[in-house]
Amino acid sequence: MRHIIAINLQNEAGALTRVAGLFSTRGYNIESLSVAATDDPTVSRITLVTRGSDSVIQQIVSQLNKLIDVVSVEDMTQGEHIERELVLLKLKVRPEQADAVRGYVVRAGGRVIDPASEGFIVELTANESDIDKFVVDLAKGAQILEVVRSGALGISRLGRSARLRKA
Repeated sequence: MRHIIAINLQNEAGALTRVAGLFSTRGYNIESLSVAATDDPTVSRITLVTRGSDSVIQQIVSQLNKLIDVVSVEDMTQGEHIERELVLLKLKVRPEQADAVRGYVVRAGGRVIDPASEGFIVELTANESDIDKFVVDLAKGAQILEVVRSGALGISRLGRSARLRKA
C-alpha cells in the first residue's frame, strides 16, 4: 500500500542524509521526496512516499523516531488528509490542435504558463490519479516532450494536529 509520511526534523547538516540512509540500508524504496523549511526556521519537513504493508510502515516510523534529528513522524495515510502533486509538462503542439489543447488544460484546472508557437509548457496541481489522467489525455492531442512531477505533498485535515511529537 502507498503511504505518505511527513517527517519534521531539525534543520541541521546531514539530517536528510540520515533519513535517506535509513531507507537505503533497510532496502525500503522512496518513491518521491520533498523537503522544505517550515514556519520554524530550525525545523524542516520531509514529505516522502513509500510503499509497504502496515507492519513495514510501522517499522519505518519506529526507526525514524529513533533518529536524533527527528522531531515528529506522521503517516498521513492513517487519517484524513489532503494530498497534492504538481506536474509541469513541455508539449509540442501542432497549430491546428493548439486551441483544443489549451481548452483541455484549462478545463482540467491547469494553466498554460509558457505559450509558444511550437508548443506549451503547462502546469497542474492535483492528486496523483488526476495527474496521471491529465498526462494520458494530453498525449492524445500533443507530443509530450518532458514531464516533471513534484511527488505528493500531504497535510492533515483540520481538527488533526500537524505537530505530532516524538513519544
